[in-house]
Amino acid sequence: MPLQPEETLAAPDEATSMFRRILLKLSGESLMGDRDYGMDRATIDAIAEEMVDVQTSGVEIAIVVGAGNIYRGMAAAAEGMDRATADYAGMLATVLNALALQDALEDRGAHTRVLSALELKEVAEPYIRRRAIRHLEKGRVVIFAAGTGNPFFTTDTAAALRALEINADAILMAKHGTEGVYADDPRVDPNAVFLPELTHREALERNIRVMDTTALSLCMDNNLPIYVFQLMRGNIRRVLEGERIGTIISTPAKEER
Repeated sequence: MPLQPEETLAAPDEATSMFRRILLKLSGESLMGDRDYGMDRATIDAIAEEMVDVQTSGVEIAIVVGAGNIYRGMAAAAEGMDRATADYAGMLATVLNALALQDALEDRGAHTRVLSALELKEVAEPYIRRRAIRHLEKGRVVIFAAGTGNPFFTTDTAAALRALEINADAILMAKHGTEGVYADDPRVDPNAVFLPELTHREALERNIRVMDTTALSLCMDNNLPIYVFQLMRGNIRRVLEGERIGTIISTPAKEER
């Protein structure tokens, strides 16, 4: 499909979004579909279709994608690889996922930019904060790749950091195979209690592993809400339109410092 003229991309439809700009965090596993590893093109196409659809509401979209479908730095480190080396390999794996997502989006007429924290000038632009914001203002979908560019930090931390840098209104975490946040791991405890709402501090104190502690602390300190929900067709638009699905992690005004 040919790309649409850029000046028409940001024209909103009748539906309105409760957010002006969001950062969508996708796990690498969300790109696998029913596979055990790798990428499922039909799944990536479905995600891209929804991204193009929700962009018509006028919301500006940035994406951070993980690499769990290809490579996990922590697992490789546990097997004896140097942790920093393993993390750099994981960062490169996120670039593969970002390029696949970019291709699917552009097949559907969206204009996109991949901005990498590692210098890969043949396939991606270097991450520059002002450039990223300008791309969003021009109606382009921005995909942040290579995490933070530093080892020992997860893509959760990259999502929190980039969301704050671009002044996003919220982080949307589309999870693979779970409806939101539970008090315990539902894969271990089938009776785990679903939590429709909690604060950043509660998530940290109860060690609820929705994000790593560095990412949660960044969000708490800057009062950035996190919406956690299942990656299913239509759910992203439902969250953007204010429907209560999944879990909302936020800090009430009285707790702000």
